[in-house]
Amino acid sequence: MARQERAVRTRRAVLEAAATVFAEHGYAAATVADILKTAGVTKGALYFHFDSKEALARGILEVQTDQRVAEQEVKLQEMVDVAMTVAHRLVNDPLLRAGARLSADPVGRKHYGSAWHLWVDVLTEILTQARERGETLSHVVPREAAEMVIGAYNGVQLYSHLETGLQDVEYRVSVLLKHLLPSIASPSVLMRLDVAPDRGARLVSEANTVPVSS
Repeated sequence: MARQERAVRTRRAVLEAAATVFAEHGYAAATVADILKTAGVTKGALYFHFDSKEALARGILEVQTDQRVAEQEVKLQEMVDVAMTVAHRLVNDPLLRAGARLSADPVGRKHYGSAWHLWVDVLTEILTQARERGETLSHVVPREAAEMVIGAYNGVQLYSHLETGLQDVEYRVSVLLKHLLPSIASPSVLMRLDVAPDRGARLVSEANTVPVSS
């Protein structure tokens, strides 16, 4: 059991190191040597878990949607919460930043794929349930709406990255949602949604709060 736990920690350390390098240098310029130096592990340990740089990129993309938000009374609030939580974490989470950069790389993504379709699946599921509950406008097709949100989101994220190094990404995503949601949500639901720029920060803080045992 101890050996398994150590292997899990090592794999995670390698992934996070690779993410740091990919986020800073991009896929093409990143080297295994850089990743080894950042991770502080041996080449054998790295190749035990990932047999190539391409495999490392795929590993990073596979964990992009691991974080889930708490269930809400209004299902569309969960879509908002996914968007705002990711926006908040992008600033300090190299795994998410690397995932965004890798997914948008027109050359690299041909080899290792993209996380965009994973995010589309996540939002499609939420939007499907929202539609079944009568929360969306009648014309909304869940997958079409999910693809629209993900496409716009990535454009806003890229703009923020290039202009301010992601320092205003939460504000920009909040503005995006304010403009997109009226074309998705029914009026009665729209007025109940919390799309404030600090929504993601509040959710992350709540998730990190450990209840004190009595």
